[in-house]
Amino acid sequence: MRFKHVLPLVVVIAMSLASSWPVLAKPIAIVGFGDSLMAGYNLAPGEGFTDQLQAALRAKGHDVTVANAGVSGDTTSSGLARLDWSVPDGTDLVILELGANDMLRGIDPAEVSKNLDAMLARLKARRIPVLLAGMAAAPNLGHAYGEAFGTIYPKLAGKYGATLYPFFLDGVAGNASLELDDRMHPNAAGVKRMVDGILPTVEKALTALPKTP
Repeated sequence: MRFKHVLPLVVVIAMSLASSWPVLAKPIAIVGFGDSLMAGYNLAPGEGFTDQLQAALRAKGHDVTVANAGVSGDTTSSGLARLDWSVPDGTDLVILELGANDMLRGIDPAEVSKNLDAMLARLKARRIPVLLAGMAAAPNLGHAYGEAFGTIYPKLAGKYGATLYPFFLDGVAGNASLELDDRMHPNAAGVKRMVDGILPTVEKALTALPKTP
């Protein structure tokens, strides 16, 4: 008979102890969604953008994970096709970097804009904030193409309230010492330059994230 009295007391004590234990917050989950520039083309483990960004953010005291959802060769069309399963539920921030391959293939900027718009709309519907990493058109595509392409990212960032980083390759494009031999992709030092450049914008996006209770 005494166990009938002891058991509720044990439950009450256990519940009291559990309520006093600190709740461990989960790391902020960032997904880098893009093409070979995000994937870390021809770079060693730890040298790619997502790895270097994660290390830089942690060094500044941010409890984050940065997942690599980059696929070499992706256009905005192929990115749109895989977006839903590449960005898992529970993602806190997406760094969206696509458009370079579209530009290199001379795809109509209107099509690029339409695909990026659809991606931003889907992520907004899932309440996942976005940092939009822009791209610039190569000069050989002509002034009209470059002008039309260059307006895509700021317009969409404004439309969806996304944080904008105007040019993902800022400080790297055209600098042979920061590029691989193909003169298109960054080497490890180039990625570091990219991370250094985008880091304040990523931190700005992190401070704007909804606070978890």
